[in-house]
Amino acid sequence: MTTLDSLSLAWRTVRSNKLRTGITVAIIAFGIMALIGIITAIEAMNQSLRESFSSMGANAFSIRFKDSRVRMGGRNSGGITKKRRGLKEKKSNLDKPIRKEEAEFFKTHFIFPGAEVSIYRRGPGAQEIHYEEKKTNPQITLWGGDENYLAVNGYSVESGRNLNGLDIQSGRNVCLIGSNVASKLFGDRPEKSVDKIIRIGSLPYRVIGLLKSKGSSAMMRQDDVIITSYTNIRHFSNANPSYMLGVMVGNVKQLDVATDEATSVFRAVRKLEPIEDVNFVVERSDKFAELFIGFLSSITGSAGAIGLITLIGAAIGLMNIMLVAVNERTKEVGLIKAIGGKSKNVRQQFLFESLIISLLGALFGIVLGVLVGNLFSIVLKTGFVVPWLWVIIGIVICSAVGLSAGIYPAMKAARLNPIAALRYE
Repeated sequence: MTTLDSLSLAWRTVRSNKLRTGITVAIIAFGIMALIGIITAIEAMNQSLRESFSSMGANAFSIRFKDSRVRMGGRNSGGITKKRRGLKEKKSNLDKPIRKEEAEFFKTHFIFPGAEVSIYRRGPGAQEIHYEEKKTNPQITLWGGDENYLAVNGYSVESGRNLNGLDIQSGRNVCLIGSNVASKLFGDRPEKSVDKIIRIGSLPYRVIGLLKSKGSSAMMRQDDVIITSYTNIRHFSNANPSYMLGVMVGNVKQLDVATDEATSVFRAVRKLEPIEDVNFVVERSDKFAELFIGFLSSITGSAGAIGLITLIGAAIGLMNIMLVAVNERTKEVGLIKAIGGKSKNVRQQFLFESLIISLLGALFGIVLGVLVGNLFSIVLKTGFVVPWLWVIIGIVICSAVGLSAGIYPAMKAARLNPIAALRYE
C-alpha cells in the first residue's frame, strides 16, 4: 500500500462523511475568516492612509501654533501648562497665534537650498457652495494659501491657473475649486467652472482654477476644498486665527536638516530665548499616517489572538471527530492490516484525513476572509487587497492544526491489533 493509496483512501473517506466534514471545515473556516478578514480590513485602511498622506508630499513639513494649555472642566476652569524640564515658557506670546507678519517674515528669511515655503490659513469647514441653482453638500472646507500652497500640499491645476502675487496682495475674491466641488456644480464638464462666479455663503468668488483630483477617501476629503488667498480668508469670521507654514524640500534626505533649520529660524521669529521652550509645532506630512498605521498594527495582534483562539477550538473539535472516526472504523483498520497494510499506512491515512479537513477549512476561510475584509476597500475606495503573507501564515497554521489534531488519533489507530480490530463490535 503506497502513500498515494493512503491519500486517495483518506480523500474518499472525507467525501463520504459530508456532514461531519462540513461542520469541522466550517469551524476552521470561521477561525481563518476572522483572522484574514480583520487583517485584510487593516491592510485596506493602511493603504487608504498611505494614499491620502503620500499625496501631501513625503518631503514636506508644516509649522503651526501650539496651544500648550490643556483645559479641564470647561473654559473657565483654568488650564494646566505642560512644559519640558529645564525650559521656560515665554509668557508674552504663549497664547498668541502665529500672525501674518510672522509667517511672511519666516517665508522671506528662511533660506534653504531647493526649499519652497507656503503661507496658509484654515478657513471655515462644512460650507455649502452655490452656483446658480445648484449647490454642494455642506462639507466643503475653505483654505487660504499662496502661490506655493498647491505644490507644498500635493495639489496641481487641471484647468485655469494658480494664485499669483496680485491675488495675494489684493486679497480679491478669486479661488480654485476641488474636483468634487466642480463635479457637483458643473456636472460632467467640470472644466467649465473656470471664470464662473460661485457663492461661498453670501460672498461671490470667481473661479480661476480647477484642481486635479487627489482621490478623496473616507479618511480625508481632499477634493472637497476651495482654495483662496490667505489675505482673502480673513473675510470669514470663523477662520482659524493662526497662520500656518508649509515647507517642501527638494530631497527627502534633507528633511531632517531643513526641519532643524526651520525650527531655529522660527524661534527667532517668535522671539524665543535659548532657554525657552518652543510655542509652535513642526510636523512632518506623514506623522499622522504613521500614528494611525501604528495604531492599526497593534490591532493586528488582537486579530491574531481571535483567530488563534478559534483555531484552538477547531483543533480540539477535529481531534474529537478523528477519535470518533477511529472507533467507528476499527474493523476497517483491522481489515487493512489483515491484507498486508502496515501501521505506517494506517497512520498516514488518518493524518491525511485530518490535513485535508484543515486545509479545506483554510481554503474557504481565506476566500471568505479576503471577501469580507475587502468590503472596507469598497468603503475606503482603495484597490482590492490580498494579505499574501497572512494567507501563507493561515495555510501553515491550518496545516499545523491538522497535524496536531490528527497525530494522536492516527497513532491510536496504528497501534490497534488486527485480530482484536476485526472482532470489534
